[in-house]
Amino acid sequence: MTTFDQWGISPKLVQTLLGYGISRPTPVQEAAIPVLLTGEDAIVQAQTGTGKTLAFLLPIMDKLRADRSEAQALIITPTRELAIQITAEARKLAAAREGISILAAYGGQDVERQLRKLQNGTQLVIGTPGRLLDHLRRGSLTLGAVRMLVLDEADQMLHMGFLAEVEAIIRMVPKSRQTMLFSATMPDNVKRLAKTYMDRPRDIRIAETSRVTLDNIRQIAVECTDRGKQGALVELIRSHRPYLAVIFCRTKRRASKLNEALQEAGFASDELHGDLSQSKREQVMRAFREAKLELLVATDVAARGIDVEGVTHVFNYDIPQDVDSYIHRIGRTGRAGERGIAVTFVAPRDIDALRLIERGIGMKLERRRQDRNGAADPASGRTAAKREVQDTARKGKRPEGGKLAEGRASGGRRGQDGDHAGRGRAASQLGQARGGKRMNARGGHTARQDGGRTGRAERGGGRGRRGR
Repeated sequence: MTTFDQWGISPKLVQTLLGYGISRPTPVQEAAIPVLLTGEDAIVQAQTGTGKTLAFLLPIMDKLRADRSEAQALIITPTRELAIQITAEARKLAAAREGISILAAYGGQDVERQLRKLQNGTQLVIGTPGRLLDHLRRGSLTLGAVRMLVLDEADQMLHMGFLAEVEAIIRMVPKSRQTMLFSATMPDNVKRLAKTYMDRPRDIRIAETSRVTLDNIRQIAVECTDRGKQGALVELIRSHRPYLAVIFCRTKRRASKLNEALQEAGFASDELHGDLSQSKREQVMRAFREAKLELLVATDVAARGIDVEGVTHVFNYDIPQDVDSYIHRIGRTGRAGERGIAVTFVAPRDIDALRLIERGIGMKLERRRQDRNGAADPASGRTAAKREVQDTARKGKRPEGGKLAEGRASGGRRGQDGDHAGRGRAASQLGQARGGKRMNARGGHTARQDGGRTGRAERGGGRGRRGR
């Protein structure tokens, strides 16, 4: 059995991992970490949800020198959400490395605050291409001492049009560096980037485990009209009763309109898209992580950046137009060994896109049809679906080797001691309050209890959110 300590990693870092319940590496970590510890360049290809973040953070944190104040490692990410997420994970590891400072540099955040932190010295910088270039042009950030460079979600970064910015940043990093490229897919532009800027990289592919992410997700295609989507979605939410769900829309306007309709129907929902200020985006994500929101209506800006424990459902309100987008969307659920459900709404004009997705993943999605009353899942084994969600929500222990998680101390564990039976009873009660208005099977809802939102995380029983 492979363990982290056998690679010679700092005992304090290993103890920190154990404190978060992580004792064994995932396949991508087992394949990548020993290579990265040697200082070799590496191209690591693995699907989302397989533990890639820890695969590059652990070697970096093991090598950083606290006695030097300049930036020694740089991680470039495509989105603000992903930068925030990686920074949170890095800070947990940094607890084992006294004197290590970390800076998250992304747009929408107070630049003066970032400048002050850079002036005080920081060993690890995590940022988006635009804000990193801004600091480099100001002279507030220098990369002359960087010896470790990570390009995370490289395929998405180039898909979003950041090639020129990424190349400009890479050229400012010394050639005597270690370059780590992590990507879920390997399109031609990513291959060209690797060939140009990497030195004989090791090729690490986790092909077998990439399918595990999909195998953990029950995938359903609901055939309906575009006009009937909203009613079908509401019916599915009421019948499946997700713990947390992400709903993907094609445009910002559709996301806002759908979120407004869901709120009017009594659901605890909010929206996430590019028109929101950074402070609002952070506020929404914080509420979702704390389970104060049940539903998050998002555009694809969120597809790569959401890593929240407890997401039991993903709804593709608008079908994604390619296989990669589909995989990244539904990868928000079924993570780290847990199970999830992904529902894709398919209008007649979407049939070709659905067939493309099915060919790409090598499997057929379950078919459901919307009935005349708007029910999107008639005679579909509703009990089985609900049981599957409840099984996911009542897991009491995170699989070993998963990513470091937020809120371990604040959440309270799901599935602890004798709460299993109580949670099962609570999950079956109609009209149950879950941090907001809870819809019952007939479409009614109970009034919010006095005291406002307490958050599902604070409940000792029921489907209380376990801390990570």
